[in-house]
Amino acid sequence: MDITWFPPAPTGAPLRDTVLTIGVFDGVHLGHQHLIDATIAQARARAAQAVVMTFDPHPYTVVRPGSARQLLISLDQRLAAFTACGVDATAIVQFAPAVMALSAVEFIDALGVHVTLRALVVGEDFALGRGREGDPTRLTAIGAERGFDVIVVERIVRTATPISSSRIRTALAEGDVALASTLLGRTFARSGVVVHGDARGRTIGFPTANLAIAPDLLLPANGVYACAVWHADTRYQAVANIGVRPTFDGAQCRFEVHLLDFAGDLYGDTLRVELCQRLRSEQRFDDIAALVAQITHDVAATGAYFAAHREEAL
Repeated sequence: MDITWFPPAPTGAPLRDTVLTIGVFDGVHLGHQHLIDATIAQARARAAQAVVMTFDPHPYTVVRPGSARQLLISLDQRLAAFTACGVDATAIVQFAPAVMALSAVEFIDALGVHVTLRALVVGEDFALGRGREGDPTRLTAIGAERGFDVIVVERIVRTATPISSSRIRTALAEGDVALASTLLGRTFARSGVVVHGDARGRTIGFPTANLAIAPDLLLPANGVYACAVWHADTRYQAVANIGVRPTFDGAQCRFEVHLLDFAGDLYGDTLRVELCQRLRSEQRFDDIAALVAQITHDVAATGAYFAAHREEAL
């Protein structure tokens, strides 16, 4: 089993007592954070290191060869989130058919080459190994033989149902970025470099920055969103449009933002866009005048949103 450590482990470093949690952790949402917090608490109680094990690429792409899997966050963002949670290290397993074929006990024994496992922290529905046979009951039996404990953590619930990456994906598919943000524990955001577009927004009085978003990152449903944009250390209110721009017979999905109260050249700069609230779905207008009237309304709606959410206002 190939493991890359973050931060990199010193060459020849001895095995250390470890409390571990395992998962893809796409999104590092509130449920993931709850599990990681439990892992850190167990590690501190045992004077051990707290380690998160994650997988790259996403197992979905190996289980279903040829399929694509858009992610809530990138691997680099996952690693940064783990560090922010306070873990001591992250073990990145290169997920491949050989890993998928391991039984639960084979997986644990392969892990034992790298760390001395003292406790494994898992969720109630966790399973690993070939055929997902390594559920908490099976892992507890393996732990009794191999000398580690299994700690099962209950899932946390928000808005009546448990938090999961799948639920966040569904919210985004429906354009409900507010719910996605609630489940993530932070405002859903995307970052990208500003690239040249058609410059049509400038001609109608609403210049937009066209962002290049990594193709493996999931975007919410097409539509118009109230958002906050970070440019360097400055935060602006903004209106984002995600879609094909049907009024102009567009075919390619684009992510464009109009920054309120901003003038200047953004080409080549990186913007972080925090999507706060969906204002409306994407629509086609009969003429430019109707489009301009609607954008004017969208700008006003964005101002109203931030006025009503003063803790987010600028």
